[in-house]
Amino acid sequence: MQTERERLVARTYESVLIVDDHPLYSDALAAALELAFPCCRIEKAETLNEAIACLEGGFAPELVMFDLKLPDVTGISGFMRLRRHLPDTPVLVISSLASAALVQSLLREGAIGFLPKDSSAQELRAVLARIAEGETHVPHAFQAHGDAAAHRRCGSEMNPMLASLTPQQQKIMRLICAGKPNKQIAYELSLAEATVKAHITALLRRLEVNNRTQAAVLVEAALATNPSDDPEARAFLNR
Repeated sequence: MQTERERLVARTYESVLIVDDHPLYSDALAAALELAFPCCRIEKAETLNEAIACLEGGFAPELVMFDLKLPDVTGISGFMRLRRHLPDTPVLVISSLASAALVQSLLREGAIGFLPKDSSAQELRAVLARIAEGETHVPHAFQAHGDAAAHRRCGSEMNPMLASLTPQQQKIMRLICAGKPNKQIAYELSLAEATVKAHITALLRRLEVNNRTQAAVLVEAALATNPSDDPEARAFLNR
């Protein structure tokens, strides 16, 4: 029986792209990779656009470690844009906030696995060992059976909930999904920032979430799980 360390030695990565806008976490991932794969070339990007520029500059990673929430994109839409540039490269999604429905959507779109940001270094090494051998990794809590009620909510209830938002709230929600801060939303919609905040408070209450990040993840999961032909609904995916 091979140990995790032996499995890492059996299959190594020579190039990895880390896409994460938190320098401390990005540096920690890079350090863990350097320990696991001493000869690995590691490139880092803080935004999706930086990652794409790195790829267009000639870097061809054997693995991508991708955060769902970036300054220029939030959720599955960013992952799908990345996949269009790297259709055959394993992508391990790492995020501090997700749902079983969203993780399953990511897997259907080709992710090699999902890892919560609060995972330990030991768990990260074990996951790297598994995906190095072509295995898919999904924590038990995010597997399809792990949150059936939430999955049903996303699939059957969320689109009506989105439809119940006012037109202005829907515009704001789309901009939230695009990663826009309140000040930019106010500018683009010609609203006072205080008015934007009031709309966000109301739509968070309607979607039954605590903050805008949770709202964006929930909306992305809903539309990926139960896509609509309605152009307004598809716009939430920011494609």
